[in-house]
Amino acid sequence: SPGVDLADGSCAHPTIPGRVSPLLPANHVTMAKGTGLVHTAPAHGMEDYSVASHHQLPTDCLVDESGFFTEAAGPELQNKNVLEEGNEAVIQMLHAAGSLLKEEKYVHSYPYDWRTKKPMIIRASKQWFVNTASMKATAQEVLKKVKVIPTSAVNRMLEMLDRRTFWCISRQRCWGVP
Repeated sequence: SPGVDLADGSCAHPTIPGRVSPLLPANHVTMAKGTGLVHTAPAHGMEDYSVASHHQLPTDCLVDESGFFTEAAGPELQNKNVLEEGNEAVIQMLHAAGSLLKEEKYVHSYPYDWRTKKPMIIRASKQWFVNTASMKATAQEVLKKVKVIPTSAVNRMLEMLDRRTFWCISRQRCWGVP
């Protein structure tokens, strides 16, 4: 049966009794790499965030800045590293619930930090989002006063600013991160 037949359905959460999750269509999910069915982690990827936003789902992040599960993830996972013992804890929880159909090693295509060569976890953080024409106009005027080398890059940046629908004012990036 096509995946579209599952749209608007729901399923029980495998480890949280009483929690029901909706089955939602998403353009980025295809059968080219697996079953075409995936979990959604709105706080950990742009595509998932877009699907969650479209369906007004919460985007709670259960992982802290250091890559450890937070208290909100529950006592079985709290303070466990997501990519290490936390992953194994989730597998054990699925075993205990009788919800694990198959387990196999898989090399995930995580982005890697260029300095430490370790995988990075994308995670949402609280930001100020602004969606106003005045912010866009101000940014474009200020950019016109900046000396940019090469000068040809200014027009590309102005075009990018013009296409931007949301603005995130952030100081969270580390120095040296490309």
